[in-house]
Amino acid sequence: MSKGADIDVLDRKILTVLMNDAVVPYTEIAKQLDVSAGTIHVRMKKLMDLGVVTGSQLIVNPSIIGYDICAFIGIFLDKGSAYNDVRQQMQAIPEIVELHYTTGIYSIFAKVLCRDTNHLREVLNEKIQPIQGIQRTETFITLEQGFSRQINIV
Repeated sequence: MSKGADIDVLDRKILTVLMNDAVVPYTEIAKQLDVSAGTIHVRMKKLMDLGVVTGSQLIVNPSIIGYDICAFIGIFLDKGSAYNDVRQQMQAIPEIVELHYTTGIYSIFAKVLCRDTNHLREVLNEKIQPIQGIQRTETFITLEQGFSRQINIV
C-alpha cells in the first residue's frame, strides 16, 4: 500500500475479503458488504490504480507437488554495490521464491524451495555461490512453517 493512499473502511473490508479468498466473486463481496457489485468493481479499479493491489495469486502447497525443503539463505556480499547485479542473477533461479535486501549481518536473505537436500545442495553449489559478488552463504532449513499471513488491514 503506498503511503497516504486514500482508502476508507469499505476499501479495507473489500481487501480483507479478497486477501482471505482471492477468487470470491465481486457479487458475493457486494452481498457481504451490503453494496452493489458495481461499487466493488469501481473500488477495486481504484485500489489497482493506486498501487494498493498489485495482482492476485494462487497459493500452491509446495510439499504436495514435491518441494519438501524450505530454506532461508543468508548471503554475504563482497560489497553492497554488488546487490543489483546479484539480485538480477538470483532472479533467474526459479527455486528462489523471495529475496530481501537487509540490514544486519547478511546483505541478502533468500527463501528457497527445493525437492530435497540434494536439490538444495545443487542450488547452493551450482547456482547461488558461483554468482560474482557473493562472498559466502549461511543456510537455515525450515522444519515447519507455523503460519503465513497477510497484514491485518481492518
